[in-house]
Amino acid sequence: MSRRTEEIQAMLQPVVEAMGYEFWGMEYLQGRGATLRIFIDREEGISVDDCAMISHQVSGVLDVEDPISGEYNLEVSSPGMDRPLFTLEQWSRYIGDDVQIRLLAPVAGRRRLTATLTAIDGDDVLLDLKGEALRVPFAQVDRASLVAKFD
Repeated sequence: MSRRTEEIQAMLQPVVEAMGYEFWGMEYLQGRGATLRIFIDREEGISVDDCAMISHQVSGVLDVEDPISGEYNLEVSSPGMDRPLFTLEQWSRYIGDDVQIRLLAPVAGRRRLTATLTAIDGDDVLLDLKGEALRVPFAQVDRASLVAKFD
């Protein structure tokens, strides 16, 4: 996570949590047509009205603090069924589930893989890749999300 992303998250997370929601994570995609995407969650689920309410509050903070120069799009949504995983705590909630991972550097010769999350060990993620046990340092994970299940 970039320093700017960390600063924006530190500014917005307390706002979201004060409203009774879990700040699931955030993506700041820079470039032409920059996007600030905030994921919120709560046990009873997220509605369109929840997203609109959080968007309104967050927009007010962003207008006052002005941490992003230039134009950008603000998106607020639920993490969804294929939810992105941002923290080791979130990973630990989904032990036994399949995850899609993009790594910063290859592990077992691959930068992208889909595997079953078997455990968290310190700062490492333990995976089962078709019977092969893998240990991946969390710091090497660029992006990860759950594989949606349709039972």
